[in-house]
Amino acid sequence: MNRKKTNENVPLWQRVIRNQVKGDVKASDYILAKNYRSLKVTVRRLLKDFVLIALGILSATFGLKGFLFTNHFIDGGVTGISLLISFVAKVPLYLLIILLNIPFVLLAFKIIGKQFAIKTVFSIAGLAASVAFISFPDVTQDNLLVAVFGGFFLGAGIGLVIRGGAVIDGTEVLAIYLSRKLGTTIGDIIILINAVIFLTAAYFLSIEIALYSIITYLAASKTLDFLIEGIDEYIAVTIVSVRSDEMREMIIQVMGRGVTVFSGKRGFGKRGETREVDILYTVITRLEMNKLSTEIEKIEPGAFVVMHRVKDTKGGMIKKKPLK
Repeated sequence: MNRKKTNENVPLWQRVIRNQVKGDVKASDYILAKNYRSLKVTVRRLLKDFVLIALGILSATFGLKGFLFTNHFIDGGVTGISLLISFVAKVPLYLLIILLNIPFVLLAFKIIGKQFAIKTVFSIAGLAASVAFISFPDVTQDNLLVAVFGGFFLGAGIGLVIRGGAVIDGTEVLAIYLSRKLGTTIGDIIILINAVIFLTAAYFLSIEIALYSIITYLAASKTLDFLIEGIDEYIAVTIVSVRSDEMREMIIQVMGRGVTVFSGKRGFGKRGETREVDILYTVITRLEMNKLSTEIEKIEPGAFVVMHRVKDTKGGMIKKKPLK
């Protein structure tokens, strides 16, 4: 009786977490807090993914129905194939979106994972339902505007859904699979697939529509890259210098960025000897490259510096406002 009363006074989240701790009824406060934080992060992430996917579906639907579909323009990938077949065979677009993506959902389950595949199923089903039941007015009849802005909204939709951890176009899943089998790059396979699609569109529709559709594809691709890679372009910088302490202070104090220090050895010095050296690693934005290069030259013009692009960053100081 007392145990039942005690359990009733325990908050719901604690009871849920206690049930998740295998066989540990008397879980410590640390374990409860750790599992609660894990549950909180998971729920928050799922809500964020849901919002991104929903916005992506609406954007893609607006691009399809407000611009492309009524003007008989297509895009690349599975979406482009669906539009092309819909124009030629008069099959409903929403039905083709579902049918043509089924093989890629199964492939995604095999090569990427269950969670990704489940999100993709809901995303594709949501896009099909949105295309079937939501109406958008024809925004413009100008072919160039249709190609550019149709591609923009469609690319934005695809990018937002990818940000949410799913896809509404299975082309990239197929490209990943074929690249592993054939030993080629993903980009080469996507280009080949889209070349076949646009050549087919030129045959069944017209060369003019195919050319405008290529503009649509380019606009969608650039918008997709913008959303996936972000506004800032990040540059990773590795510095090998005999004046590493001054370099480290400069990165922290002048650049206002974080820095990681690795212990290493010079492979070949002026006299052929090897010796210990600190290797500095930091990440800056593209706009800060000129300033960093100037500061490095002030300290040691002959320092060995390697720079390369990174897709995105998380944590640290890179996305914070730098010091003045």
